[in-house]
Amino acid sequence: MNILHQLNSIPIYIICGSIIAFVAALCIIFMVRAYRAGLAIGMDKAKMKRVITSSATFSLLPSVGILLGVIALAGSLGTPWPWLRLSVIGALHYETQVAQAAAEQVGMAELSASQMTASGFSTIALLMSICIMWGMILSVLFNKKYLKKLGSGAKDSAGGAGFGDSAMTAMFIGLVSAYIGSYIGGFVSGNGMFSFSGSFLPLIVVAVSGCVMAGFVYLAEKKNMAWVESFSIACSMLIGMAAAVVVKLFI
Repeated sequence: MNILHQLNSIPIYIICGSIIAFVAALCIIFMVRAYRAGLAIGMDKAKMKRVITSSATFSLLPSVGILLGVIALAGSLGTPWPWLRLSVIGALHYETQVAQAAAEQVGMAELSASQMTASGFSTIALLMSICIMWGMILSVLFNKKYLKKLGSGAKDSAGGAGFGDSAMTAMFIGLVSAYIGSYIGGFVSGNGMFSFSGSFLPLIVVAVSGCVMAGFVYLAEKKNMAWVESFSIACSMLIGMAAAVVVKLFI
């Protein structure tokens, strides 16, 4: 039995599935309690039902991106583990990046089933878990003070962006710079402009996805189509991946 069969074994499915079922049950409990609390304070039942329906509808397409992440990681880490990570607390960009970085550190040229070992998977899974748990720990310790800062006002005294807006913008720019920088570094380091073994193809995906996201931002902010924001990330990912397929076929 190879490592991929072990990672897709029934015991692994039971362990991961049990955790996901527990979290899903908590979500249902909180949803029911929130609905009852809304009724208790006099909220209109019809409006709450419309909110539930619209939220469920707008959650479908963005969840496609999560499904793509599970499919992408399942080929090397099995299905249960990526399913657990991306269902409970993980984020697509985080999981793929950390898994690849961990794979390189254990001596794998790339994240693939052919090079995966039991010890390699253990290291990758451990790092994927440890590196993301600090958000929960820091939230328990400092979230109350942080929320007070966020609630101090969307704008500062000079009329500029408040702390929350500035922090989120800085974090986003840092993440984008780190990811794109790694591809630019690989591209410049010498694999040739049209070498797909280097970083040329990822840079095309970044450019296409960025243009698509800019289009969604334009529609949301300039054309007052705020509802498109729910679909922006998933559509950007899908179109970026489609662009990679087209470029790979014709260049």
